[in-house]
Amino acid sequence: MAGSIYGKIFRAATWGESHGRGIGVVIDGCPAGLPLCEADIQKYLNRRRPGQSAYSTPRSEADAVEIMSGVFEGVTTGTPISLMILNTSQRSVDYSEIARLYRPGHADYTFDEKYGFRDYRGGGRSSGRETAARVAAGAVAAEFLKKLGITVQAYTRSVGSIVAEKTDLSEIYENPIYMPDKDAAERASAYLDELRTKGDSSGGVVECIINGMPAGIGETVFDKLDAELAKAVMSIGAVKGVEIGEGMDASLLRGSENNDGFAKTADGIHKTSNHSGGILGGMSDGSQIVLRAAFKPTPSISIPQHTVDKDGNNADITVKGRHDPIIVPRAVVVVESMAALVIADRLLENMTSRLDRIQKFYER
Repeated sequence: MAGSIYGKIFRAATWGESHGRGIGVVIDGCPAGLPLCEADIQKYLNRRRPGQSAYSTPRSEADAVEIMSGVFEGVTTGTPISLMILNTSQRSVDYSEIARLYRPGHADYTFDEKYGFRDYRGGGRSSGRETAARVAAGAVAAEFLKKLGITVQAYTRSVGSIVAEKTDLSEIYENPIYMPDKDAAERASAYLDELRTKGDSSGGVVECIINGMPAGIGETVFDKLDAELAKAVMSIGAVKGVEIGEGMDASLLRGSENNDGFAKTADGIHKTSNHSGGILGGMSDGSQIVLRAAFKPTPSISIPQHTVDKDGNNADITVKGRHDPIIVPRAVVVVESMAALVIADRLLENMTSRLDRIQKFYER
């Protein structure tokens, strides 16, 4: 299977299946000397870990990470970092009835068409459980970025039609939905409780803020920073749309409204607004990067649905197993992680963009 590796310099290769022995990631290109221990990674995995609220799958996984290589005496060595997370709560029997049925909204049919075979136990490689490996890699990238004064923070912007009107970052970890607005979180919880009793699910939007970015990171044609962020975030299984800055709403504005002015201050050149979301011409402009990802509703619902089997016979299906009524809260840290991987990779790549800086680095 191709497509399991992301990055040019800071590279992450994920492996494993939902109901296999375990999942993990190999990170290549992380600089030597970065302080790193399992606790640094675990705190990110704990945010994605299932079974923490009524709005996540009750599958009980500790998601305990083990560093298998690339770290010695508490710091990275510059060699590949191998991280492993064992699966401890598989219940493959929940999926035996769908071995020959294609679940609506899942990759069952497309997997069969591509490979002529699929791992039907929870979706195998296309399961949302694969994102735990991404989070482990993203945690390492985030630790690297912190050393450069760059932070990545995501949260739930909306659940269904309920939108957070406030952005109180202190509120994010005070509710199980990771919303920065207490009132909106309470309304969203009531909405999800209603859907859960009906066996239905909801979509929503994750917003991600990147602070501390220097200007000039990214490329101008095919490898634009916004294009790379969009690709990385769109690679998360349930994401159906990505926007940066004003995003789709920019199409409703006039140029005089959408353009960001510049001003010279004692601290340097700054923009007077941020409709661009921190990226101009494919490169960071030094202001806050604002990214949003739209997630579809969880496709695994207990409401009967119509489908076909592998032989093309019509059938009805009721999906069993342990599933999230909404993907968004647990996906918050996944969006953070993918954004961190992109930024770390682009920063390292950017070190070769100017001769004067290369000369300064190597001057004796």
